[in-house]
Amino acid sequence: MSKYAKLKWHCRRGMRELDLLLERFLESRYESLTDADKALFSRFLEEPNGRIVDWLLEGVEPQDAEYRELVRQIQVYR
Repeated sequence: MSKYAKLKWHCRRGMRELDLLLERFLESRYESLTDADKALFSRFLEEPNGRIVDWLLEGVEPQDAEYRELVRQIQVYR
């Protein structure tokens, strides 16, 4: 399985709205990300579902500055 395919699988969180948001970002932006941002997105997907929901859907701001910027980029696809 390619790295992209693994990421696409990890974008499936079991919540339709969240799945669509993450998959849209992956499909639209992943190829244009820097290697560092690709690694950041991969780490982001390792976070617990509750935390990702809070950040992306509930408006909770991540403490990590890198995640804050990534969350802003992903939320564009909302």
